[in-house]
Amino acid sequence: MASSSERNDARRGRNRHGHAGFRRPAHGVSDDWLWGWHAVEAALGNPRREPPQLILATAERARQIEARFGRQAALEVAESQRIAQALPQGAVHQGVALKSPPPQDWALADFAATRGAVLLMLDQVTDPQNVGAILRSAAAFGAAGMILQDRHTPKLSGALAKAAAGAVDAVPVARVVNLSRALDELTTAGWRAVGLAGEAERGVAEVLDGAPTVLVMGSEGEGLRRLVAEHCDELARIPMPGGFESLNVSAAAAVALYEASRPR
Repeated sequence: MASSSERNDARRGRNRHGHAGFRRPAHGVSDDWLWGWHAVEAALGNPRREPPQLILATAERARQIEARFGRQAALEVAESQRIAQALPQGAVHQGVALKSPPPQDWALADFAATRGAVLLMLDQVTDPQNVGAILRSAAAFGAAGMILQDRHTPKLSGALAKAAAGAVDAVPVARVVNLSRALDELTTAGWRAVGLAGEAERGVAEVLDGAPTVLVMGSEGEGLRRLVAEHCDELARIPMPGGFESLNVSAAAAVALYEASRPR
């Protein structure tokens, strides 16, 4: 059983050896943090971001940052435990974290409808890990950008940015109020909208033809909403000869992006 002096030390934030403890602050953690080397490196190299408000890095990571990006006014050398204090419980920070507003949004008009170009649109996909994984696949397969709805979408930071492994700053992201209207605007600009739906008659490989394409992905539970589906030029499914009912939305996005990236 702990002695009264040990209990008092614990309340003061010290451990039994007399060293300062690292208790998580009682207040909420800001959601403007990025952590992990790839996410922070990409953020520092993105000209569409404002200068970071604060960078916490171990001595080794601080040397890497200054070698790669020069001296950073916001950089603070910190112990690993100090970095962990600033972040959500269990965040795997790899010795570095950065606090910054998100990168500037892109406009739909910024996306050029060139042959072979692919955009991703997410319809109420709200899980940060899924959105982050989809961004990572979008970067890997050379997608021209991603379109998200203003509402019901997680911030491009925190666990999402960690899952994206730097793709938050590599893939242009546009946010729109209404996905159906955005599809109309993109169609007018020369894009073809293909919605992924399990009930579609044709497979995605049959539908894709090399034209500039918007791949529209719905949430795992509900799929595409009716109005969004009606504004797609065609619906397509991912054939699953193994007979399994469905794929996780991030896995489905990776399959669709692979098909769309193949020369046609």
